Amino acid sequence: MTTQPRLLRGFRDYLPETMIAKEAMLREVARTFEAHGFAPLQTPALEHEDVLLGKCGDEGDRLLYRFRDLGDRPVAMRYDLTVPLARVVAQYADLEQPFRRYQIGTVWRAEKPSPGRYREFMQCDVDITGTDAMLADAEILAAGAAVLRNLGVARFVIRVNNRKILNAALARVGVVEEPVVKATLRAVDKLAKVGEAGVRAELGREVGLEAGAIDGVFEFLGRNRPPAAPAVLLDRLAPLLAAQPEGVQGLAELRELLGYVAAMGLGEHVEVDLSIARGLDYYTGTIYETFLRDREDSGSIMSGGRYDGLIGVFRKEPVPAVGISLGIDRLFATLLELGLVRTTRATAAVLVAVFDAASACDAVRLAAALRRAGVPTELYPAPDRLKKQFRYADRKGIALVALAGPDERAAGSVKVKRLETGQETIVPEAELAARIPSL
Repeated sequence: MTTQPRLLRGFRDYLPETMIAKEAMLREVARTFEAHGFAPLQTPALEHEDVLLGKCGDEGDRLLYRFRDLGDRPVAMRYDLTVPLARVVAQYADLEQPFRRYQIGTVWRAEKPSPGRYREFMQCDVDITGTDAMLADAEILAAGAAVLRNLGVARFVIRVNNRKILNAALARVGVVEEPVVKATLRAVDKLAKVGEAGVRAELGREVGLEAGAIDGVFEFLGRNRPPAAPAVLLDRLAPLLAAQPEGVQGLAELRELLGYVAAMGLGEHVEVDLSIARGLDYYTGTIYETFLRDREDSGSIMSGGRYDGLIGVFRKEPVPAVGISLGIDRLFATLLELGLVRTTRATAAVLVAVFDAASACDAVRLAAALRRAGVPTELYPAPDRLKKQFRYADRKGIALVALAGPDERAAGSVKVKRLETGQETIVPEAELAARIPSL
């Protein structure tokens, strides 16, 4: 009996043509994070259920993949990389603080699949724990912006807000109870997806806000009309929030952050957007969402913020923290569409062809020498017809084929063919590795 090959909905295979480009992208992400002083961290895919439950809000709990393992223990697959980091910081008390880490890993969410949304996807996170200084927030933005620029993205915008400002704005219209505040912010976070009418409906039907309070929410969200420079917008907000200490603090934090952003040369990429809310419950201060100017319809490709209370859930004393997460799958798909990523099926620069069975060991020695010299090299695994070997290299996108027939071996040389042009060059075998880049 045969089994039908098929995928679970919301999951994908990445074949080599795509995966080679994606892995190159991930290496650049890791290199950029390390250049900003972040160290790698790895955490398990599975956690105890109670470690993850109740940390990301009702929706997060609902979307967790949860089950009992063979030891009848309740476990769950990680929903994001932030909660596992909070557990690590709480568990390893000797970590040097401030602690700067990056993590690249897969997460799982049992949500309804849609274009750009999957049940299994990869996140690339950078976080700083152990300090509430706004310089840490600025450093997070600098690392995120550097990743995009190093990946060839020049036109992007990081939209920033502050949960304290949103909390104060809600308090002005009588929304003060914590569960209602969180539910309201989760609804506002959907504004770009469902529009004002959809958010208004959810605030009334599911959150239970009265019409006047809903109008007050949208009156505040519209304060940046007409669009104003960040400093001008904050000046507009100051009188409205003067009676709300939390709002005053949020404004001060944003002003300080924007000053650092300007000093970093990122001012053209950062805007204040009062509609940025972030749906996860653990955010407490600055929040960010990042969009590509040429494909804003793709949604946010990098988001995050400050979560000063999350680590304290796992230990007695609070530990401030801030971070940002790059949605690598969504960004990769968008860059493919924009032509900023080139796919290939080959990791090798050279294919060493096997002239015949008698010369197989010579081909093996040639491939080994190229590899020792650092040249990515593939050895064709059989003495097939040369036409077949050249066609194989061409279909894989390997640029060069190196071949040593009887005449070349007798002369201590190698024939190299550049497949794109058909040009053939005879090279002394001892010089081959050094000549590969120019060929």
